[in-house]
Amino acid sequence: MANTFSLLLIGATLLTGLVWLLDRFVLLPWRQRRVLKAESATGKALDAGTIETLMREPGWVEQCKGVFPVIAAVLVLRSFLFEPFQIPSGSMMPTLLVGDFILVQKFAYGVKEPLNNSTLLETGHPKRGDVVVFKYPEEPTVDYIKRVVGLPGDRIIYRNKQLFIQPACAGSQDCPAIAKVEQTFLSSGDFIQGGVPLERYQEQLGNVSHRILKNPQQPDYVPMYFHQPGNEADEWVVPEGHYFAMGDNRDNSKDSRFWGFVPERNLVGKAVFIWISFEFERDPGSPIPGWIPRGVRFNRIGGIQ
Repeated sequence: MANTFSLLLIGATLLTGLVWLLDRFVLLPWRQRRVLKAESATGKALDAGTIETLMREPGWVEQCKGVFPVIAAVLVLRSFLFEPFQIPSGSMMPTLLVGDFILVQKFAYGVKEPLNNSTLLETGHPKRGDVVVFKYPEEPTVDYIKRVVGLPGDRIIYRNKQLFIQPACAGSQDCPAIAKVEQTFLSSGDFIQGGVPLERYQEQLGNVSHRILKNPQQPDYVPMYFHQPGNEADEWVVPEGHYFAMGDNRDNSKDSRFWGFVPERNLVGKAVFIWISFEFERDPGSPIPGWIPRGVRFNRIGGIQ
């Protein structure tokens, strides 16, 4: 859907831009010549009303010229600066909730061509703890949002709901030992999943302190994990040019544990801001359609950690 919209936006920009060029260099000079020809035929200057009639643009030209700068500005803004996204699932709870509308900084990891996402200019790389939007490797037309846990060369272990990381290092250096990512229990029951109260923790991931959820009654689905040859089933070494991403709702997230690594070329941008948040949840028997918001969560508007 995102690629289709980009294609439509580019097509509309090109079409209206061509009409603007056609009018500027072909139709406008033709209308001006028509006025001069009419004045020459009458032997006197035409009145303002007649000139206005002869110089008037066709309706379709006027409409295309009117929308061209708007569409072009949207194309530049969406392709290279910021793009809005809606959170459709609970895989990033409690950081992001269903109904959050966020802004993604498109230039955080490079200026990219809007159709095939190829990098035109490098501007940076993801840091551990960044919340990123990327093209799902198994279906690149679908956008996913997760948190970067592993960087290229890192060794990642997720065992018994505990995350361990050994940062990448060159072979000539004294490599740090694999270390447990610190988690501090905060509360239980603030969020419910399948009737089970979820446990909320504060996690320190590099320089980023953020909150995660765990389901104490749900085991790790290790047999379903992506298996990297040469490693244990719950252990991965991140290849060069790739990243390991996980959802903050650890037991309700289809992420790198299950399908592997995020190629750098799939990165769309960094999630930076919640600009509006709607509450959609209603009682099952409510006659109001589920897509109509029940309210606005103004307290959620702000930066994303």
